Order: sequence, then structure tokens, then C-alpha cells
Amino acid sequence: MHFTAEDLLNVTFASEPLPLVELGMAMVAWQRTDEQAVFGRWRSRVGRELPGRARPLLDLLRPDGDNPQFVEPYARTLEEGLAAVRDAGPLLAPGELRRAAARAPGSASWLRALWTQDREAWDQLAGALRSAHEVVVAPHWPRIRQSFQADVAWRGRLLAAHGINRLLAAHGIKACLASTHPLAAWAGTVLEVDGPPHYEVRLGGRGLLLMPSPFWTGRPLLAEGPDGPDGRCVLLYPALTPLPLVGPGPAQGALDALLGRTRAAVLQSLIERRTTSELARDLDISLPSASEHARTLRAAGLITTEREGKAVLHSVTGLGVDLLRSGG
Repeated sequence: MHFTAEDLLNVTFASEPLPLVELGMAMVAWQRTDEQAVFGRWRSRVGRELPGRARPLLDLLRPDGDNPQFVEPYARTLEEGLAAVRDAGPLLAPGELRRAAARAPGSASWLRALWTQDREAWDQLAGALRSAHEVVVAPHWPRIRQSFQADVAWRGRLLAAHGINRLLAAHGIKACLASTHPLAAWAGTVLEVDGPPHYEVRLGGRGLLLMPSPFWTGRPLLAEGPDGPDGRCVLLYPALTPLPLVGPGPAQGALDALLGRTRAAVLQSLIERRTTSELARDLDISLPSASEHARTLRAAGLITTEREGKAVLHSVTGLGVDLLRSGG
């Protein structure tokens, strides 16, 4: 992703999570097989609770997240989102149908009916979206908002630490974007994220809107923004604290709200250097869970990992210490 100087200074955060965007990410996350230590139980529960009426969504929302954008409108409420989905119907292009049909695991007949504006097919889509939202998103909306807001608050603090100087602010933006994924890195003013599919985007001064999702676990996804191709792009990336790690009740403190209780405890524990096995033992969590927490904290720049002989040791960074202090 190629940035100009204007792009770097025109990076902002979305103001709130959006119901159908989060539903799309949740349906994608349910089909993925990564992050089992965190999402395993959640996926099992969704598999038991998801009604059959919602299953047609799986023909549109595939595990890589590269899905038809009309199903995930930037709408603040479910009803506004459903209306936006229906309004997009006449604008769907034949090329989009071919692409969606090629990716669908089942019969593409109802997808063709969608593209030909068959009323029954569109009613089926609306019913699938509504029933999936009722089960997967609506009951957990306070936790989704908590994860979203905590990520934005942390990254906003990272940017604020660099002050208003234009050069320092650009460095802050770079640090913020590099921490959206372990494989993200800068080469000059180009943000690169390794892994397929390979493509290039030039922002050309349009800027970027950042949108964390507590459901998404893959590399950041770039999408056309709410103002169309001439507006800013949207970068959707994994929130620092995924939904399964967000507590069901109010957080005990600022760090719990940001990281989740277990991950906050991991960060606190790493004031002293520890191996992954020691983390798991001291906090009474599984080894895969301890490894996952360490990976995410490392990607966010809050801990560092070094190898000494056969031992792999984790310890908090200066940024992590600063966060611990501000969180009490």
C-alpha cells in the first residue's frame, strides 16, 4: 500500500463498529481454522446455534475475507444495513456474480437469482442476514464495542505520544499501522504485508480509515470506503483483543478493558522475563493460549521475544511499561 505524505497525515479511525461488517467478519471467522486456542470454543458454539436459515451466507462470505462488499455495508444499524444491501442489488455487475459463484461451496443457482433481482432470493438473503445477526452479533454487541473501543484508544494513545509535529506524527502513523499484523512492515512510505493474494494499492492522497474487528484473524483487508472509489479506503484489521477474550461484564481496570484480563495478566507478568511455558504455568493457562497471547502482544510492540540457547524468553518493552503505568 503506497502512501503519500498527505495519506500518512490523513489516517483516522472509524467511530464505532458496524453491525453487518462485524457479521461478515464473524461468519468468515467461523469458517477459518486458525487461532484455535482463542476461537475454538466460540466456533463450536456458533456451529451449534447458527440457524439453517443463515447458511446461504456461506456462499457469499468465504474464509479469506475477500468477499462481495455489498453484503457488508457501512451502516450504523441492522435495519439501515439491510436497506443498503437491497439498494445495492441493481448495481451488481456480472463479473461479481462469476467471482462469487466460483468461490461458493454449494450450488450457485440462488446467487444467479440474486443477480437477476429475483425477489424470493433477496428475501432469502435478508432473512439469512437477520437471523445470523440475532445469533452471532446482537447478543455480544457490548463486548464487540468494548474490543473496538479499546483498540482505537490504544492506537490513538500511540499516535498522541508523537505530538503534533508533522514528521513525528508520520512516524506515529507508521508505528500504528505496522502493529496491525505481525507480517506488516514498512519500506519507505510503502506498507507491505506478506502473503497471498499479492496486489498493490496507491492511496494517492485519499487517506485511510482504520477499522478494527474483534472477529477478524487474518492479515489486514483493504476495501473501498463509504464514499466510493474517490473516497478514502478502509483498512479492516484484527483488534488487539479478539471477542473470545473480552469478558462478559465490565472490565476490572483500564488494562482489562484494552487487552482482556488474561492478556493484561500476561503483560504484567512479563515485567520479569519468562518463557512461554513459565507464562502458562504461572497464569494457569494452556501453552497454546500463552503462545497466542505473547504473539499478539509482540505484534503490538508491547513485548519482545529473544532466544537464549534453547530458551525463548519474553519481556515487556518500554511501550508496554508505559501502558502498564497508565493502566494502574
